[in-house]
Amino acid sequence: MDTSNSGFSASGLRRLREVLTRHVESGKIPGLVALLSRGGETHVEAIGTMRHDGGPPMSRDTIFRMASTSKPVSMAAAMVLLDECRLRLDDPVDAWLPELADRRVLKRIDGPLDDTVPARRPITVRDVLTSTFGLGMDMTSLGSPIMNAIFEQGLTPNLPVPMPGPDEWMRRLGTLPLMHQPGHRWQYHISNDLLGVLVARVTGQSFETFLRERVFDPLGMKDTGFHVPADKIDRLPTLYAPDPQTGQFLVWDEAKGGRHSRPPAFQGGGGGLVSTVDDYHAYFRMLLNGGMHGSERILSRPAVELMTTNRLTPEQNAARNAMALDNVHISHGQGQHGGWGFGMAVRTYRGDYAPVGQFGWDGGSGTATYADPANQLTGILLTQVGASTPDSTRLIHDFWTTLYQAIDD
Repeated sequence: MDTSNSGFSASGLRRLREVLTRHVESGKIPGLVALLSRGGETHVEAIGTMRHDGGPPMSRDTIFRMASTSKPVSMAAAMVLLDECRLRLDDPVDAWLPELADRRVLKRIDGPLDDTVPARRPITVRDVLTSTFGLGMDMTSLGSPIMNAIFEQGLTPNLPVPMPGPDEWMRRLGTLPLMHQPGHRWQYHISNDLLGVLVARVTGQSFETFLRERVFDPLGMKDTGFHVPADKIDRLPTLYAPDPQTGQFLVWDEAKGGRHSRPPAFQGGGGGLVSTVDDYHAYFRMLLNGGMHGSERILSRPAVELMTTNRLTPEQNAARNAMALDNVHISHGQGQHGGWGFGMAVRTYRGDYAPVGQFGWDGGSGTATYADPANQLTGILLTQVGASTPDSTRLIHDFWTTLYQAIDD
């Protein structure tokens, strides 16, 4: 594959627009904004409307709910603290998160919550950053006592109730046993929310304040945060979750009066951010530049390498592979091809198009983000349709393949 970073071909860009337009014209995707960047060339497509029944057109500055594509961005806060030696990977987290001291671990993942053994060792910072601290969203264990307890305690976003503030969230988390021994198994999502609490307690600032001071403002990410201010709310589209049987658009979250119209009690690093294609692009370009933004260093090069290379053993990675293969919202772009760094998937072997080393993640609100160091390529696709649908999955798949076809050899 050519790595001269010469940009994109005109025919490839036309093909990309045709493919994206076809998805919108099908009536299954109301609107989208896509960005692709290679070297010094950036191309943006804004297609469709903010609502499924019309309304204002999508625009380059439309603000989207980033869902799980919050994870790669939120992780930067922890990397700043590692760079400053305020956190160390193998430090136990007990000093900042005493609720997680002296853990008990379930004997069986589907067993009663009081059938436990002592944890073999304390939870470390590394366990939190690699999503192996012992608790998470296990889609293979839905209906088990521990998964029921996670939902009942409000430890995940709005399932079934809004999440409490960080201290109460930690208190509730501390009442539960771990599902697995610390460091044993990769598990989705909860580690990334725990990360925000850890950062806040280490710094004495809210998670968002620290991110804004050390990441968002230096990168010019002016539209990224955990809620949308009133003077920008018109730029946030309605979020839909189509009925899987009829395809009818069901409103999951309105803009005005919705979940992101006011500051949340819990600033969730796992899925709470809103952003734009240009803001997210600024962040990924910084990673592709080894932690630099212009002449300013945001992260050290070793910190970026930690984030964007596989950090899991084959045994730890088995659960991540299973989720990537068995959940429909994980695109073939990166989720099924390798390992996990800090807060994102990483390709560890070559796929049909992308080389080893490409990193990124997809989100449940129809977001997909990729970066490819070998080609200095970034691809960002944002929509307002939940990604756990065949239509949005096809869109992400087609975006990914045509993105690589657009490279100018």
